[in-house]
Amino acid sequence: MAFLPRAMRPAVWTGVVARVRCVSGELLTIASLNTRGIPLTGSQLAKRYAAIGAGFDAGDADVVCCQEVLTYWHLRLLVRRMRSFRQVSYRPGPFGPSGGLVTFSRRPVSGTSFRRFGRPPRAPGVPTTSRVQARLKGALVTRLARPELCVINTHPVANHDGDWSEANRFYPLHRAELAVLARVVKEAGPRAVVCGDFNVSRESFLFGDFMAATGLADTFGGACPATFRAEYLPAGATPHCIDFILTAGEVKAESTGLVFAEKEPLGYVSDHTGLLARLSLTPDTPGGRYGASSRA
Repeated sequence: MAFLPRAMRPAVWTGVVARVRCVSGELLTIASLNTRGIPLTGSQLAKRYAAIGAGFDAGDADVVCCQEVLTYWHLRLLVRRMRSFRQVSYRPGPFGPSGGLVTFSRRPVSGTSFRRFGRPPRAPGVPTTSRVQARLKGALVTRLARPELCVINTHPVANHDGDWSEANRFYPLHRAELAVLARVVKEAGPRAVVCGDFNVSRESFLFGDFMAATGLADTFGGACPATFRAEYLPAGATPHCIDFILTAGEVKAESTGLVFAEKEPLGYVSDHTGLLARLSLTPDTPGGRYGASSRA
């Protein structure tokens, strides 16, 4: 099987857009992208997924967290193009990966689990479709063997209003989902990274409360540009940063960048801009780092 050299960086990868303090330790590069898995027709999905897979396969990410991989057809489209990622983590569902979450890895994987967010709370005004989708949402936890690291891939329910205030109809759903995610993060221990499309704005109290509850750090230091493209919003709506790569205490960011930030010949490969972070992990200690509840 012929692999593309990892040194090749296609045009869809941009340069570093933010830098934070460098620290010593084992290095790992991680990327996250909402792949825009819907609509199934009329969005050039197969061509977009081919471009996404080829871009990651030619890039230098060790781990890629994908969201909206909604069916096994979606998954096959990516796997065909990401052959250098021999470890593919997901929880099988009736029609595709649970929660639409898949984590690809070039590093050895020691275990995978999926935690559903559970039954959504009462939230007057929330569409039935959103409540049904919320029941399927959760967090995919992938444990790397070398280096020992817990990778949490997540995608809470979408907020179609662009309003994350406490008065908004989606607020109870997001608050409940982030509370479950916070428990998953605490169980993962200090060697963990959380990636995904959170569907909450960086400026919102929801996100601030989640960060305070978990003690995670934003790899972009709050300087990430809007990650949902303005072209896909109603006229006059403000785009926000709603995608994140967050790290626990024993994982530090050396540098960050954007993925698929520019148009391809077929257009944008997703309605989201992807994120990339080069991480430094503190050296392992005897006995491992995972919390007791996250061991295989």
